[in-house]
Order: sequence, then C-alpha cells, then structure tokens
Amino acid sequence: MAREISAGGVVVLEISGVWHVALIEPQKEGAKPGKGTRKRAPAVLALPKGLIDPGETPHAAAVREVHEETGIIAQAVAKLADIKYVYVRTWGDGEKVFKVVSFYLLRYVSGEIDDVTPEMRIEVKHASWVPLAEAEQQMAYSQERKVIRQAQAYLASHGLAPKNSAGE
Repeated sequence: MAREISAGGVVVLEISGVWHVALIEPQKEGAKPGKGTRKRAPAVLALPKGLIDPGETPHAAAVREVHEETGIIAQAVAKLADIKYVYVRTWGDGEKVFKVVSFYLLRYVSGEIDDVTPEMRIEVKHASWVPLAEAEQQMAYSQERKVIRQAQAYLASHGLAPKNSAGE
C-alpha cells in the first residue's frame, strides 16, 4: 500500500472579537474552474493541507500549504493532531493509499483570504473565513471536525500569544 505524509493548518484570526478559521472548498474531482454544473451540491469545506516536500518539516509544509491554498501567511503556534486514513486514488493507478496528516494551529500574519494563484484554482475553488464556533457544522470530514474541536480547546485553555512571539 502506498503511503502519503501531509501537513495542514487551522489558521485562526480574531475578527470583531470572534475567532474565525480559514477553510477551503476544494474543486470537485474532474471539475474545471469557472464551469458550472446543472445541479448545485452543498459546498464541501475542509482545512487546507498538502504533501510534505522532501527536506521540508511538517510545520513548514503546513504554513506553505495554507499560503498556497488560501492566500494568507500564517505562523505555526502548536501541533494539534495527526489524523490517519486510507483512501483509494481515483486518478491514475486506483491504488489504496495510507495517509497521515499532521495538523497545526496557525496564527494569521498577513494576506488576503482567497488570493490564490490561477494554478491553485485546479485544487481550490474558494477559501473563506468562517466563525470557528460554526466551522465544525460546515465541514465535510469528521476527523477534521475533531481537529477544529482541538483548536477550540487550545484557544480556550492557552489563548493566543501576541503575533511577535516565536512560533514553532
């Protein structure tokens, strides 16, 4: 069985006293950016994540993937969780893949949400800020919903240090 190691981020930003999280709506498989479909399915919202490049640390990959998929720059605060699952590639060889994704709590630093390159639109339909308290109900994947709960627990118990503090 093939293996993939990825990293992703739970990017938080306080807007008017309310914590928000950056979520993405991935492109549907086989969909082309800008092309509508006859029937509008509910949006699938997920956390930004992607493969770790050779020589890259997981938290650096999380920061990079967040920037590529959301357009924002963030700083790693703490590791939240590793999630593990098996999926079947629906492209190419159709092989089963064992995947591990390390998720990090990230603090927003700068950038505009959904300011992604045209090349990234192949993967990401849209990125947006969602109130953290509402994110869990809007997300597609149960393990990522658990990661959101872990981020909420971290913020409740630790808060978030000022931006100029050293991240991981």
